Amino acid sequence: MTDTNEIPASEQPMQIELGGCEFTIRRIEPGDAKSLLNYAKSLPRHDIVYMRRNLSTQEGIEKWFRALDSGNIFAYVALQNDKVVGYSSINLTGLDWSNHVADIRVSVSPDVRKSGLGRVLVREAFRLTVTLGIEIVRASMTPDQEGARALFEELGFKNEAIMKDHVKDLDGAYHDLLIMAVNVDAFLAQRQAYGLQ
Repeated sequence: MTDTNEIPASEQPMQIELGGCEFTIRRIEPGDAKSLLNYAKSLPRHDIVYMRRNLSTQEGIEKWFRALDSGNIFAYVALQNDKVVGYSSINLTGLDWSNHVADIRVSVSPDVRKSGLGRVLVREAFRLTVTLGIEIVRASMTPDQEGARALFEELGFKNEAIMKDHVKDLDGAYHDLLIMAVNVDAFLAQRQAYGLQ
């Protein structure tokens, strides 16, 4: 497993302006736990379904930060006026036969969606995948999350599978799970072809 301290910070923290709003993006720190909990509690209930762990609960936050400490998760947080407004994470599989594959999660507050913040958070997460030697990145969501689907499709992710009733929401209702994936080299080549860094 890669030591978190070995991964370059890639100009972190960085200040960016999107749509007239200023954001700070940096690697997540243990002191962000309470802010991340408050952020998750402010999200629409359906957004919680997308999280691998329910970060709107103290138990979910503790599990998530334990995985972060163990080197199974690497994450960035987006702040606006010192308040968490989004995050992205790379989740390693922990399996020898798929250690070249990782899952990406991106969450952005409804207040700042469509600002481009989600794309920036994905970009920072992809920087980590290169450093970690990841070759394939997967994204999982329910098929009705149209904004997330559009973002990942725009970035070159393709539909890999739809798994029936694999998600159970906070009300106990079942939803299908859409799995999308992209090859990291292909993603980077596509960005270079369009002159994007």
